[in-house]
Amino acid sequence: MGTITIILASLVSLEHVYIMYLETVATTSGHTAKTFGLQPGILQAKEARALLKNQGIYNLLLAVLLAIAVVLGDTLWLRLLLGYVILVAAYGSLTSNKMIIMKQGGPATLALICSFLGI
Repeated sequence: MGTITIILASLVSLEHVYIMYLETVATTSGHTAKTFGLQPGILQAKEARALLKNQGIYNLLLAVLLAIAVVLGDTLWLRLLLGYVILVAAYGSLTSNKMIIMKQGGPATLALICSFLGI
């Protein structure tokens, strides 16, 4: 696994840790509302907080799995996980916010391409 792939995949992992932080720790903050394009009042609802916290755990697990694949040098699993991130970002861009494909899918796509180029 090349150095650039390792760096980009690590950044994708860190991005998901940050998303987890927004969803799980800073759930009701103005920054979280702005990041996800929500009205701040929506985040005060118990149901919305529960949904975000559950989604945050998903993002943390994804970050951990990406980090494990990088540390173990497991290119197959890294590619599968990056592909998953890209597919979820594509779905999110179609159903939620068009910029998700660039913000989440972009780094994952670059990392995936680099993994195939061996760099």
